Amino acid sequence: MTSESKRYVVVPGEKVSVTKAPEGPYIYEFQGEKRVSVVGLVDSKPEETSFIPIKGFYVPREGDVIIGLVTSHGASNWFVDINSPYQAVLSIYDFFGVRQGGTLPDDPFNYLHVGDFIKARIVTFDRIRNPILTVQDKELGRIVNGTVITVKPAKVPRIIGRKGSMLETLRQGTGCDFFVAVNGRIHIVCANEALQEIAVMAIEMIESQSHTTGLTERVKRFIEEERKVRGV
Repeated sequence: MTSESKRYVVVPGEKVSVTKAPEGPYIYEFQGEKRVSVVGLVDSKPEETSFIPIKGFYVPREGDVIIGLVTSHGASNWFVDINSPYQAVLSIYDFFGVRQGGTLPDDPFNYLHVGDFIKARIVTFDRIRNPILTVQDKELGRIVNGTVITVKPAKVPRIIGRKGSMLETLRQGTGCDFFVAVNGRIHIVCANEALQEIAVMAIEMIESQSHTTGLTERVKRFIEEERKVRGV
């Protein structure tokens, strides 16, 4: 951190003056002033002043691509945990890509089980009814390889990094593929289990140290050292 840059902690209700705000319900206006709704850091630099939430939860938005965990099912749908106070719903008709009342397999729930992860897009959400999901887009549907980990949604911007810098560090260092969903779930696909373990540990490191400076270089060194120790 240089003499031209400083960080300080702010608490809910405190006034802030920022030029860059994160997506989500972290900043609101009250009597013409911007205030924060969660604990976070104000990062003041000559070129911009941004707010970095330390805590917070995911609020669904139409169009978001998320990773959900199937937790149960009803007569014609699955209920999905999307790492949010809101539970999402996926219709069996949408899953199989048929119209309402169309022909379905004899036991549709054999194709998507409780405990499965899915990539899905939020079609509708109005805070009164549960978010409705679809998997009828490219690269959506049941996740069949790799692993999925969950982080605090507020930490997603730090895991991605400025202009994707942190995510690129992870990709180059491990050779793994990462899909970071806005709801705080990350799908990781690696060449072997050792690299997968390193990738998971690196993400946990980012999440726990997201408020510190020089983190990208530390993560890079951590991955290099772990690969040497494990011989991968």
